[in-house]
Amino acid sequence: MDPIVTCRGITKTYGSGELAVHALSNVDLEIMQGDFATLAGPSGSGKTTLLNMIGALDLPTTGEVIVDGQALSTLSKGQLSELRLRKIGFVFQSYNLIPVLSARENIEFVLELQDCPAKDRRSRAMEALSDVGLHGMEDRRPGAMSGGQQQRVAVARALVSRPAIVLADEPTANLDSENALELVNLMYRLNQERGTTFLMGTHDARVMEHSKRHIELLDGKIDRDTRS
Repeated sequence: MDPIVTCRGITKTYGSGELAVHALSNVDLEIMQGDFATLAGPSGSGKTTLLNMIGALDLPTTGEVIVDGQALSTLSKGQLSELRLRKIGFVFQSYNLIPVLSARENIEFVLELQDCPAKDRRSRAMEALSDVGLHGMEDRRPGAMSGGQQQRVAVARALVSRPAIVLADEPTANLDSENALELVNLMYRLNQERGTTFLMGTHDARVMEHSKRHIELLDGKIDRDTRS
């Protein structure tokens, strides 16, 4: 099975000289199709930086990132934007929903950017909402939804374009215990039933308990990489 993501010798340095900060140091990593993997480690260990590299939100100082067979260093800004749109789903701790749009419209917006026909956009958005347990809430705006419901919309939005991988940065950080557990169970179910590939940066033990692969970073390097 080919990897969805390959990182080869990834180094990310901010600043220079005595002020240089090495956020990542010579990281080699492969994420395989169907992985349900967590990135863990103390603050400053490089979790968010690595997710940003894989998500084509930033480029490494040295090394190469390959996503679904495409080397990111060979792509233009426009091509990187297109890759993020079509190949990568993002789930953020702050949800990042558009407040003036309904749940369905937030999801459809991604498909509209992909030039998906209006009829298909609506049906796919409704299917995605049903998948995350929000059938009947499609017309609610984010302000009328709980944090857990908003994060479910964010997961549906990440999945609706059928990406190669979903990246989640502390997806349970703003949720109470009940909603956090429900979200973890939802993502795990989608992984098990659909083979959706997840890579999650997290401190949450509940997320790590479900993880089939546990990657731990320390001082910008992979300290441990185990599978259960």
